[in-house]
Amino acid sequence: MKAYAMLKIGESGWIEKERPACGPMDAICTPLAVAICTSDVHTLWEGAIGERHNMILGHECCAEIVEVGDMVKDFKVGDRVLVPAITPDWNSLEAQAGFSMHSGGMLAGWKFSNFKDGVFGEYFHVNDADGNLALLPKGIDPVDACMLSDMVPTGFHGVELADIQFGDTVLVIGIGPVGLMSVAGASLRGASRIICVGTRPACIEVAKKYGATDFVSYKNGSIEDQVLALTDGKGVDRVVIAGGEVDTFASAVKCMKPGAKIGNVNYLGKGESIGIPRIQWGVGMGHKAINGGLMPGGRLRMEKLGALVASGKLDVHPLVSHVFDGWENLEKALFMMRDKPADLIKPVVSIKK
Repeated sequence: MKAYAMLKIGESGWIEKERPACGPMDAICTPLAVAICTSDVHTLWEGAIGERHNMILGHECCAEIVEVGDMVKDFKVGDRVLVPAITPDWNSLEAQAGFSMHSGGMLAGWKFSNFKDGVFGEYFHVNDADGNLALLPKGIDPVDACMLSDMVPTGFHGVELADIQFGDTVLVIGIGPVGLMSVAGASLRGASRIICVGTRPACIEVAKKYGATDFVSYKNGSIEDQVLALTDGKGVDRVVIAGGEVDTFASAVKCMKPGAKIGNVNYLGKGESIGIPRIQWGVGMGHKAINGGLMPGGRLRMEKLGALVASGKLDVHPLVSHVFDGWENLEKALFMMRDKPADLIKPVVSIKK
């Protein structure tokens, strides 16, 4: 089969590989549409997960099943499905402990383009099909459905990790696609005020649609000075970090009230350590919590998030800023995600109608 792969750090291209084999509980799928993620950029050009050779890239797609294993009960050939970026092993001890995304080890629920070939190929493998796939709800376009692979569940997980409550003042750092879904999730959770850190006009306009009330820019001074000015020196109740680097945490802590919480879903692709300001952290006793997590995967979450979109409660289409047709445009979309032109939010490549 034909696939687009990371040849080594900094180099990618089309290769030929064997079609993956289907285990008894698994499925083989072919993409209907695929989306490019910033994580693909981190993996390929920054080497964030280390050297990989001829590894097929990609973890965001909507697909059609072409083969199922003998033990698969709920899916059949021809089904159109939502595919989560995180596909845990549901019989693992980690899953039983409530941390399915780490089944088999740290971050090991993230298999596509990490421990095994991803979805940027004519065919790809899904482990534990009954536990990880979900039927594509009627009325959701495959292009929009790609947002349910990673952007929606990751952005919403930031909201969950931050434990946003009714009436909270929330700070969302980074309003790319994941941050925009954090804004939407915070609004659904009942935040009274949502302050966003971001500069790209296209993202700011979409953030407003999802419920953002205020915006700050790192170009206008420190994040913390601007946020404290907006809140009369009080700070915020909750922070979702969906962008930035290792030094972003220091600014976030300085923006927090005592008892506030951070939910981090940002992929830190470089840097050795994170600095926490001692005084603003209450010299270790400020009850300022930092929670960082990989999004949960699995069928139940996909079905629930799909239902939000199908019911009209959540509109993901504003995330899709660029749509390309055909595999031949995949590389163009990937490089666009790396270069991030001003009008970019999310590029999607449509493969089949």
